[in-house]
Amino acid sequence: MVNLTINNRKVSVPEGTTILKAAEAAGIKIPTLCFLKDINEIGACRVCCVEIEGKETLVASCNTKAEEGMVIYTNSKKAQYARRMNLQFILSNHDFRCAACLRNGSCELQKVCAEMNINAMPFKTRYEKDDWDKNFPLIRNASKCIKCMRCVQICDKVQSLGIWDIINTGKRTSVGVKDRKKITEADCAVCGQCITHCPTGALHERDDVRKFTDAIHDPKKIVVVQIAPAVRAAWGEGVGLPKELATEKRMAAAVRAMGVDYVFDTNFSADLTIMEEATEFLERFTHRDKYQWPMFTSCCPGWVRFIKTQYPDMVEQLSTAKSPQQMFGAVTKTYFAEKVLRVDPEEIFSVSIMPCTAKKAECNIPTINDAGAGKDVDLVLTTREFDRVLRSELINPQMLDEEEFDSPLGVGSGAAVIFGATGGVMEAALRTAYYSLNGVNPEPDAFKIVRGTEGIKEATVEIAGIPVKAAVASGLGNARELLERIKRGEAEYDFVEIMACPGGCAGGGGQPITEGKEMAGERGSELYALDAKNPLRFSHENPSVIALYDEYLEKPLSHRAHELLHTDHLSWSVTGK
Repeated sequence: MVNLTINNRKVSVPEGTTILKAAEAAGIKIPTLCFLKDINEIGACRVCCVEIEGKETLVASCNTKAEEGMVIYTNSKKAQYARRMNLQFILSNHDFRCAACLRNGSCELQKVCAEMNINAMPFKTRYEKDDWDKNFPLIRNASKCIKCMRCVQICDKVQSLGIWDIINTGKRTSVGVKDRKKITEADCAVCGQCITHCPTGALHERDDVRKFTDAIHDPKKIVVVQIAPAVRAAWGEGVGLPKELATEKRMAAAVRAMGVDYVFDTNFSADLTIMEEATEFLERFTHRDKYQWPMFTSCCPGWVRFIKTQYPDMVEQLSTAKSPQQMFGAVTKTYFAEKVLRVDPEEIFSVSIMPCTAKKAECNIPTINDAGAGKDVDLVLTTREFDRVLRSELINPQMLDEEEFDSPLGVGSGAAVIFGATGGVMEAALRTAYYSLNGVNPEPDAFKIVRGTEGIKEATVEIAGIPVKAAVASGLGNARELLERIKRGEAEYDFVEIMACPGGCAGGGGQPITEGKEMAGERGSELYALDAKNPLRFSHENPSVIALYDEYLEKPLSHRAHELLHTDHLSWSVTGK
């Protein structure tokens, strides 16, 4: 142990602990803007500087280790002056018109400046501008960038894509797309992890809120909204709603209060995805000599973009099943339009609320739209955008009574809701694959071995006496590690689930931002709790899915199912070339 004094308090911490963490252990807060534990500990912002007795120069507490006998002052006159000066220097290169920023109220720079009582700017303001494609799902506003390097480190160390880099030198130093490419030319997965780890509004999703509200107020449009599984575990965070009130039924009521015509649960099409994907897996598994192995899940568009740019020779190993979002859109503009509403599908405006930024790109893939009515999904809103609509429309969810989702596309199983957690798709598929081969259901939690937030998980499960080797990875850096093992012949699997975001959709790039805390594990636990209490635990027992096959699709992998629910991953390019 190391013994030191911080602000006249005696502190003992393990050897190797930084001053920042030592202070935290003593209940002393030191503000930071660039720090991310084990990812970005470079002291770029200098806001965490402290004074050490006997040393002339202040040090960054985030990357200076505590030493025996140190006497540290976090709020000495010298430290306070430097901290305020550093913040003002940052502001001199930052467009601080906060009222018109998407991060207003949740910006770390705004928060730290308020805490430090920064109420004047003595320096001339000069901030950077950039030329950015505003149609791209991920937007960078250079005038908001504080050069903290978080986006660079997250994309490099966690997601292994290296999209961002430092460009220029000296006072012209900036952050931009590596090799000075346009973002549309880069191999960006649009996972959004750079957004959720940016402390300001420099990075954000393309704001499609106005398009949504315009559609609601258009009397010629029938607005149909689907809500993804992981949204229910996070939406309350952005509007200050306690978890016990942020239920899925109150979420449905909140969406309906916006004025939409129908509110459905993407859990329905998650079950549909399992029917198609599990059947496809069994088809490949029983004719293994015809296919390359393993088979990869395909419901995460960030992962699909990743494999297309990084491992193009393995794209054919993706399941051809569309994601639940796109299956829902196809069913909405065919079966629901024809059989239920009896309207022209062109009248339907299909909206999905997703925990994901890559979904905004997915719905625009030309070859993924098969319903014959323009786009199958017209618009995607992130969970953050959903929360912004609630605030702007002055809807107080706390005052709403719970309401059911609409029928017949509002029924979902427990197997569907766990799609939002890493390992959930695998577990749901194995439940249905077991039933298909054995004729009876397994215990609902028989495959819980694939649960957990570890970056890579492996399991061998037995179905009908046949061992099935499975693997689960979340986070694209872990995906790369797993794929490299497969390519080197160090690992063999039958079925692999990969999610682009660490922890799965629960930690998606479109979810509410909680500074300094990764929420995927906590949100994922909520989804498993919802699974446990759902009377339906198996996708193949969803009565609405059964009815859809009986009335419209015939059976999984039928000709019509292939037309509407499957896609060709080789038919398009990430960069459009």
